[in-house]
Amino acid sequence: MSQTKSFLEQHEELLEKVKDFNLMNHVFMAVALQDKYACQHVVRILTGNSSLKVVSVKTEYRISKLVSHDAILDILAEDENGELYNLEIQRLDTVDHARRTRFYGAMIDSEALSKGKTYKEMPEVHIIYISEKDLWHEGKTCYPVDKYFRNTQIPYEDGMHVLYVNAEVDDGTDTAKLMQFFKTADPSDTSQGALSQRIIQLKEGEMKDMYDVANEFIEAGRKDGLEKGRADALQIVRLYLAGSSVEKIAEKFGEDESAIQEMLLEAGVMKE
Repeated sequence: MSQTKSFLEQHEELLEKVKDFNLMNHVFMAVALQDKYACQHVVRILTGNSSLKVVSVKTEYRISKLVSHDAILDILAEDENGELYNLEIQRLDTVDHARRTRFYGAMIDSEALSKGKTYKEMPEVHIIYISEKDLWHEGKTCYPVDKYFRNTQIPYEDGMHVLYVNAEVDDGTDTAKLMQFFKTADPSDTSQGALSQRIIQLKEGEMKDMYDVANEFIEAGRKDGLEKGRADALQIVRLYLAGSSVEKIAEKFGEDESAIQEMLLEAGVMKE
């Protein structure tokens, strides 16, 4: 009969797992890109705008509506011109990606346009959808979405810009190099400027930084269909690290096994 691990043992194991996290984990990415300059580095490369200046960053930003589905944005950044950048990590291939970006764009628009403002005052919005796999199967790292009037080359400009980026295809571009770094988050790789410095801080810096990551991922237990608070999420993590099966945890908390599994996968505790 296996001995149940103590809280300290479980927490130490969790801290060790933080060292293996990469930026394709949405929780770790959110913690890493809380740093304005790390976020700025990523947005500059993905947009191709080397002079872009990020002035604020919000992570795990929830947009709630009374009668519609909530949206939780992985990263929402704003530049000095008031343009908004939503970075989303998607590791699964079981959702309708195009309609998901449509929904997120609509939610951002509804949040950004205050009462009394005109449509002309709506900010430019950039939705950057980052995936592990090449979702569109055309062998490209980047898939920018352009809009045109049918049978013409006249662009349809509505202020919404969508870019799909994947970490599967390496075409040698700066974006591809960034995506390869996303897959490893290797603190010995200093090629990504402020982002590399942030990864070094989180993985090799003070213990407080690693605790911040661990606590962020515990907080993420509220996401992806698991409507539980911080205490329950922490208990779920402890039970899993102590050897309990997903089936038993789901039974204990009255949740679907898929919800428990999704939380543990996204948190980086469970291997795919």
